[in-house]
Amino acid sequence: MDFRSRGITWHTLFLLFLLFSAIFPLSFSAANQPHKAKNLATHRLSSSAVFKVQGNVYPLGHYTVTLNIGYPAKPYDLDIDSGSDITWVQCDAPCIGCTKPRDQLYKPNHNLVQCAEQLCSEVHLPTDHNCASPDDQCDYEVEYADNGSSLGVLVRDYINFQFTNGSVVRPKLAFGCGYDQKYAGSTSPPSTAGVIGLGNGRASILTQLHSLGLIRNVVGHCLSSRGGGFLFFGDDPVPTSGIFWTTMLHTSSEKHYSSGPAELLFNGKATKVKGLQLIFDSGSSYTYFNSLVYQAVVNLVSDDLKGKQLTRATDDPSLPICWKGPKSFKSLSDVKKYFKPLAFIFTKTKNVQMHLPPEAYLIITKHGNVCFGILDGTEVGLENLNIIGDISLQDKMVIYDNEKQQIGWASSNCDRLPNVERDLEGDFPHPYAANLGIFGNGYPASFENIDDQ
Repeated sequence: MDFRSRGITWHTLFLLFLLFSAIFPLSFSAANQPHKAKNLATHRLSSSAVFKVQGNVYPLGHYTVTLNIGYPAKPYDLDIDSGSDITWVQCDAPCIGCTKPRDQLYKPNHNLVQCAEQLCSEVHLPTDHNCASPDDQCDYEVEYADNGSSLGVLVRDYINFQFTNGSVVRPKLAFGCGYDQKYAGSTSPPSTAGVIGLGNGRASILTQLHSLGLIRNVVGHCLSSRGGGFLFFGDDPVPTSGIFWTTMLHTSSEKHYSSGPAELLFNGKATKVKGLQLIFDSGSSYTYFNSLVYQAVVNLVSDDLKGKQLTRATDDPSLPICWKGPKSFKSLSDVKKYFKPLAFIFTKTKNVQMHLPPEAYLIITKHGNVCFGILDGTEVGLENLNIIGDISLQDKMVIYDNEKQQIGWASSNCDRLPNVERDLEGDFPHPYAANLGIFGNGYPASFENIDDQ
């Protein structure tokens, strides 16, 4: 904007500079001078934020993304979870279950979400939410299907987003500061700093970005079987063709993504497994079926292996069912010939299929054995739920489109980032910055909008 065309005097401009520099944390070094910012409307619904993903199914057991949070920004590695909507980081407070050293914990700084805010009420849905005082902090608790949980307070802070059009924005978003974490099972607690919830609840990062007009209400991921991949907010990376779509199922209390009914095919043939409701859960390393379905699938696979050169490896503790061959296996390509493909067929969506080749339900362990990556969910407390986990989502772009109310997927090279113009790991790669203040849809936010030269 040309200030002189508005008749603003340099004296007035200087006063405005002092005012804004007091409000917004800007750097005005020689390499970081203020520059004309694009209109925020150019960002609205026009681009997507893409993040590099780290991790694998085995041996790590999770995929993570790094968010730069606060000012100055600090990196936090978060487990990607499409099965929940609350994002939280471990809190610098008297903390139970925190796994990070104190200098890597998040420290609130007079930025707590208040109990009386609408967002706080929505976090507690479907239960009633009462405040002893409107100024009280907003507590949250998220419980996971495996009986793990996080308890803490909601805060707001800047989170950096690099957009595919080259811009960087810093909305001030709400997330949890968790001071009481519980982890399920006998395995060691994850080394990550927290969880990024990709679900469609009002408190999710996705919903807040959409409410601010920055993106369409779409989120997705592409997890590579070789490790890594990418996560995206918005629909820019979604191909215009080649996607298989099925309808989302919803109940008033669900904040995750599910579809169905689905039938299971084995080697292209129908089985007795029908009427499945499936949850797409990137926060689960493996795929889980309820006990009846699990046993049916185990029987199909075991019966098909009869007469082949595989025997049960009962001494391998990696997963409940493992097999060993004539010699140690080095990769899944060594065992594909022994196993048949599976597939889900979604009967209400023109018989759309999700193909699961052997690589989508098997791992090779450090012991040189092949193990079955479909587990008994009932046995670990998931009751009757059926979950499609990371192992079956690998090498697919998976899209959760909350505007069309559809879940989509397509085979994809997840090692290749989609049309990203700049280094996604940089904090602020562009030398010019300006600030805009936005208050909309009940979510106060501030932006640092970095525009092209």
